[in-house]
Amino acid sequence: MAPPQPFQRADLGDARALRQALGRFATGVTVITTETESGPLGITANSFSSVSLDPPLVLWSPAKASRRFAPFTECDAFAIHVLGDDQSDVAKTFVTEGNIFDRLDWSRAEDGTPLIEGCLARFYCRMHAIHDAGDHAIVIGRVEGATHRDGAPLVFAGGQFGLFRGLE
Repeated sequence: MAPPQPFQRADLGDARALRQALGRFATGVTVITTETESGPLGITANSFSSVSLDPPLVLWSPAKASRRFAPFTECDAFAIHVLGDDQSDVAKTFVTEGNIFDRLDWSRAEDGTPLIEGCLARFYCRMHAIHDAGDHAIVIGRVEGATHRDGAPLVFAGGQFGLFRGLE
């Protein structure tokens, strides 16, 4: 057994130090989409989690400072797309640009919600609740439909995209 590593306390007043500590937790990568008055809109998020199976609820947390915050907290419906390990370009582009749909294979749900094709999983959601959470909001969606395919997920840790190597 390896000797214990010394505990390095993050200065909670130093956002960068806290962010580095939080970055040690690997997450999946998603793109959230919704329809707006000016067309389809997307944003990359790694703050996705399941909440409940009965009823089926999921959550994600957009930053209040984002220019895309209002459309995602004021919409009636949205889709969460879990990206596969071959979709890092999609994730990187939606970080800075909200409308790259002309570069994607996508369709629309009956209500117009944009649906990106080829993702590892997709959850079509109706807005269920929004909670204040400091510099973010917690958006809870009620899952109305879900699809998935086999494949490895795209992961994010330490400020970088990476690949998941399963147990063998």
